[in-house]
Amino acid sequence: MTAIPRLVLSAPHGRSGKTTLCLGLAAAFAGRGLRVQPFKKGPDYIDPGWLGEAAGRPCRNLDLFLVEAGALLAGFGRACQSADLALIEGAHGLYDGLDGEGTNSTAQLARLLQAPVVLVIDASRMTQSVAALVRGFQDFQPGVNVAGVILNQVANPRHRAKLADALSRHVKIPLLGALPRGPSLTIPDRHLGLVPRDEEAGLLPVVEELRRAVEASVDLDGLLDLARRAPPLALSPVPPIAALAPSVRLGVARDRAFTFYYPENLEALRRAGAELVPLDTLEDRSLPEVDGLYLGGGFPEMFLEALEANEGLRRDIRRAVSDGLPVYAECGGLMYLARRITWNGRSASMVGALPCDIEMTAGIQGHGYVRGRVAGANPYFPIGTALRGHEFHYSRVTGLEAGEFAFSLERGRGIAGGKDGLVVENVLAAYTHLHALGAPGWAEGLVAQAHAYREGRVQASPLTPTLSPRGRG
Repeated sequence: MTAIPRLVLSAPHGRSGKTTLCLGLAAAFAGRGLRVQPFKKGPDYIDPGWLGEAAGRPCRNLDLFLVEAGALLAGFGRACQSADLALIEGAHGLYDGLDGEGTNSTAQLARLLQAPVVLVIDASRMTQSVAALVRGFQDFQPGVNVAGVILNQVANPRHRAKLADALSRHVKIPLLGALPRGPSLTIPDRHLGLVPRDEEAGLLPVVEELRRAVEASVDLDGLLDLARRAPPLALSPVPPIAALAPSVRLGVARDRAFTFYYPENLEALRRAGAELVPLDTLEDRSLPEVDGLYLGGGFPEMFLEALEANEGLRRDIRRAVSDGLPVYAECGGLMYLARRITWNGRSASMVGALPCDIEMTAGIQGHGYVRGRVAGANPYFPIGTALRGHEFHYSRVTGLEAGEFAFSLERGRGIAGGKDGLVVENVLAAYTHLHALGAPGWAEGLVAQAHAYREGRVQASPLTPTLSPRGRG
């Protein structure tokens, strides 16, 4: 049994203020000298970036659709080994899931983690009804410990007193904070949520403002006491995962245009034997010597002119792909490898390694969980491999002239009509995002292809024309 102080922050519905509160709490507890391990429920990159900034250590995702319960618990325990507090931000409303049973809801996650839930309630235009709302959430499903309340958008001290009286009189649940109504202290939104932390350094002072607001309005000692009353978790000993000695150099686009990476994905690549080489698609004028590329998601449409202007890097990547360089690209990475991106009347040339164009649209093109199988030949996955992932994109592929699809989706749109994973040369580019804990073999497949490419390239010379520069024989 392992004792991990922990809290789940949830709400009756989205837009209740739980992200704002979690950012302030993470910064406030870290400011007290506590080692705060933040988590975000669901497939999200942007909130975790800000939570990691506030806590001072990388945020992890917890999602029971992408990762089975045993692997999720193991990852949770490993991340918390040196932490004083696990702070978990829920998604949507507490009981909102994939179906009428609440599958993959925040409540299901809280039950698995045996974590007390603090309900964040937007109290606008509400007094006595707050007690009925909380009572309903406490009684709705067994095994969910709704143990505290934090109110948001409280009009004035009189309003707060009425709300506190209703909770004390009818529910007997601790009121652990009340944030006053006022100018919103939060990160600006974009089409998929908040602006990414790595993109806007000028917004970092907002985290400090949130810390001060939370310290002034929330009972931090009461929250910490509640977290420490969480029962011990039955976790198997979690030994450190040994990494292989690096055998390949894998370029990873890490800049303002490409920010969407799960920490577990990067760790899995290192464990498989990759040295990760940061690549800045906006500033690096040439491709460093690498044996493969991992191009994650992000917002390349926000940097069209800068990406187009870096012609040397685009040319190097295009030539390397034609020579067989292994590349795995997700969403934004797919967009960057296409010929052009068009958005709001602007159009810019991209790498041109994929025979297609990208059009940004006003409406969302793919949003939610993805489930499918590997159905076509590709460099990284055996045919028949089951896949679970997610997609969030406003762009679509147009003018596709060649290539095959590796993924057949039962759930999700992909590139077109449930087909995803465009394969061209040694490139696999998809709108589907994968999480390494739920995609065993992905990292090993990419590193294996990079190793084959390296061996072929190192050995190839004018005197050995029978060796393929692609390392594939």
